[in-house]
Amino acid sequence: MSSLLLTTLDTGNTAWMIMATILVLLMSIPGIALFYGGLVRQKNILSILMQTVFIVAVVSLIWVAFGYSWAFSTEYADSGNPLACVIGGFDKCFLHGIGLDAIMPTGIPELTFAMFQCMFALITPALILGAFAERVKFSGYVLFTVLWVIIAYLPMAHWVWGGGFLQEMGAIDFAGGTVVHINAGVAALVMALCVGKRDDYRAGHPITPHNITFVFMGMSFLWLGWFGFNAGSGLAADGLAANAFLVTHIATAAAATTWMLIDWIVNKKPTTVGACTGAVAGLVAITPAAGSTDIFGAFCIGIISTIVCFFMVAVVKEKFKYDDALDAFGVHGMGGILGSVLTGVFATRYVTGAEGVQGALYGDWHQLWIQVVATVVSIIYSIVVTYIIFKVVDKTVGVRVDKRVEEEGLDIYEHGESAYSN
Repeated sequence: MSSLLLTTLDTGNTAWMIMATILVLLMSIPGIALFYGGLVRQKNILSILMQTVFIVAVVSLIWVAFGYSWAFSTEYADSGNPLACVIGGFDKCFLHGIGLDAIMPTGIPELTFAMFQCMFALITPALILGAFAERVKFSGYVLFTVLWVIIAYLPMAHWVWGGGFLQEMGAIDFAGGTVVHINAGVAALVMALCVGKRDDYRAGHPITPHNITFVFMGMSFLWLGWFGFNAGSGLAADGLAANAFLVTHIATAAAATTWMLIDWIVNKKPTTVGACTGAVAGLVAITPAAGSTDIFGAFCIGIISTIVCFFMVAVVKEKFKYDDALDAFGVHGMGGILGSVLTGVFATRYVTGAEGVQGALYGDWHQLWIQVVATVVSIIYSIVVTYIIFKVVDKTVGVRVDKRVEEEGLDIYEHGESAYSN
């Protein structure tokens, strides 16, 4: 959050936040839709697109109905209600009481802030679908997503950003390392393990993406949209936004370059999919640190996160033979974990100010401990809640499609359409 405090509308900040909101929406549609859609086989691309469109439509309604209130209301905290440890309250359901003259501390309308945060609620469940792509019923996915957003995302957003206990503890998550990436990435691993492998999945024999051009286009939209994601999280067009913009780009560039080099050394050829995956890993890892680290920290976070994420995708996944289809955990889960912890290492008062937080590299080991605690809490909560939701969905509408549907493709059987004419 910017240190600039205003009581009247700031048109410059408002214009920037509207643009940032649009940029974050581009991360979901078409960003994730194209990135994941290109990685699956052609018989399943429409299932990815439909799942993404569903998220954007339905989660937006949930957010306006009660999601924003649960995450950002102070009703329960103000009244001493013990439920304040879980959610904010119900007083802002359907954005009740938020008029055109409701202004945030940085001079932007609260309606703009609500819309900006809505985009974060959309992208988070969209990340999960990469783990169990090509084998999940649309009906099962619908129920899972609705329950997961309500039970997993909203409380976590409240804890970290809405005045909850993790925020009060001093955890730094500038733009969603815990709320978005750890939460979604860990949920992705749980779902991959619970749903099981694709029938034709074999460790050491990767299933080839059907359209790498789509993967590249999706990554491009993600890289572009992430500037709104990170630079917009300060809620103002100021120096903090400029620094977040800069370190986001540098960490991503360092990560993409590192993945290409590792790919070249290990596999003898630098690949487009590898470069795109590396870029996304860097984007994920810098997310929690974008408001507290400088260029040096961005370089280090980009490089370290890529090395670990590559190891998770190329070695650990093959060793333990779990089918995280599109590496949602390997990239988003591990990238988020690393980013959250490394924020406690590389945070610097050069960015946070003379009285701001700093990381272990600059002498504050306590901040690193806080980051570790917040990371562990996020992991445990996501594991428990996701597993329970999976069991509920599997016992009701079911999660996995029949073997014949999986073999012949979800597009025809689940949606009655084919992306390509033969």
